[in-house]
Amino acid sequence: MDRIAIIRTEAQRFADVLSSTAPGTPCPTCPDWDAADLLWHLTEVHYFWAGVLARNARTEADVRAVEQAKPARPDALEDLLAARADATASLLAELAHLDDAERRWSWWDADQTVGFTRRMQTYEATMHRADAELTAGLPLGPVSAEVAAGAVDHAVDVMWGWQPEGATYSPLAVAQFTATDTGQRWLVEFGVSGEWPRAVRAVDARPTAAVTGAVADLAWWAWRRGGSVDVSGAPESVAALRAVVDHGMP
Repeated sequence: MDRIAIIRTEAQRFADVLSSTAPGTPCPTCPDWDAADLLWHLTEVHYFWAGVLARNARTEADVRAVEQAKPARPDALEDLLAARADATASLLAELAHLDDAERRWSWWDADQTVGFTRRMQTYEATMHRADAELTAGLPLGPVSAEVAAGAVDHAVDVMWGWQPEGATYSPLAVAQFTATDTGQRWLVEFGVSGEWPRAVRAVDARPTAAVTGAVADLAWWAWRRGGSVDVSGAPESVAALRAVVDHGMP
């Protein structure tokens, strides 16, 4: 997967859509934001991770310095679009010369590497492109099967997997995701950590719920960007998996 090309393409599509969308248009998938807020969000995300990579950030103090170095948000749409282009170029320049195994800070304690940032930004750019299209009232553009499957992996292994410090995890259900077009399957355990819904990979477990759909639909659904999937199974199992999905991403 050429993640740099994907991030570049998705971020450009994101910007192209928002360049012709009224800045005050509400974003349906991010209710606290309008189109201008969405545009600035991906811009500051790219500035932030470019800074983490460029400054060799390893500690919380390093991260605070990166945050302080980010530019202020411009007011005009034209200036926001220029800032987005600059931020994305800065991020991609860093990713182009760094190896995935090199150490860098990330919010995911289990993976403090450049590779985590490369993967996370692949899916973040893709999902925010979808946000832009939905904000503009456009149909979702295509996503490759490889990217979609990776987005499901990342949802299961990272975005749904966070556990609050000191919390105890209690499993509640197991669901099998099946991509009807590629045949891929994911066996996922759903539960709670304290009051936080959580999911982890399941191994050799009997599923009590099922989610089926094309792999792109599974990805959009998992990240709460739409997607037409069929959810079935024991009511308590379906409730457990819906609690995780509906809770959204950390």
